[in-house]
Amino acid sequence: MTDSVADKVIAIIAEQAVLEPSDISFDQSPADLGIDSLGIVEAIFAIEETFDIQVPFNANQPETSEFDISSVAAIIRAVEGLVAGQKA
Repeated sequence: MTDSVADKVIAIIAEQAVLEPSDISFDQSPADLGIDSLGIVEAIFAIEETFDIQVPFNANQPETSEFDISSVAAIIRAVEGLVAGQKA
């Protein structure tokens, strides 16, 4: 059985936060999980590698990036959109 996009994204975020995936909730932000800017960049790289996509994220200006990192749910939605766009 294949993991869903959400499961894979949560696993990546959990790894960066040094938590179990079951400890991650959709409404938490990376900051809530203790993920710093370097951890966010590492998570973005892992997401790109896992899904073979390019994430439109500027680490120098994350607030102006098209990729929403405001919550776990937002990250999952953004990745799902990028994956769907790649298949189109």
